[in-house]
Amino acid sequence: MKTVLVDYEKCVSCHTCELACAVSHSNAGSLAGAVLSGETPEKRIHVQTSGGARFPMQCRHCSDAPCMKACISGALQRDEETRAVICDSNKCIGCWMCVMTCPFGAVTAGRTHTALKCDLCIETGSPACAAACPTHAISWGESDDFAKSRQKNYIVNFLNGGEEQA
Repeated sequence: MKTVLVDYEKCVSCHTCELACAVSHSNAGSLAGAVLSGETPEKRIHVQTSGGARFPMQCRHCSDAPCMKACISGALQRDEETRAVICDSNKCIGCWMCVMTCPFGAVTAGRTHTALKCDLCIETGSPACAAACPTHAISWGESDDFAKSRQKNYIVNFLNGGEEQA
């Protein structure tokens, strides 16, 4: 099953993922269209920084999904096909239990007083943040393939005396 994968070492904190996310969830569907219509779309990914580290943070669609368990209105449900945890804004009552229980801080309060979180861009088939990331810090793929690639890079780096390979 595909998921959003993050290689935090490649993140340069350019916030392109945030912009792509907001635009993909806008009514206009384009940056120019959103700006010209006066729309202010909301992002569902947030680049966090701490010291020299940068990390794009979005919903992990946890298998145990504490946010979904805490949702008293049933607004948070798992999509059976994609396994993504999706928020039905028509059912959300703005109690913020999901915000309080998310261990990653990935669920936020939207401007319309409903929960706002990554939906993996299921309407388009692949996350806009991954497609837009110029450094490929965010990708859309299989976690096993990602882990094997990271292991290979680590071994090559170790054998080359600290020079990381792309």
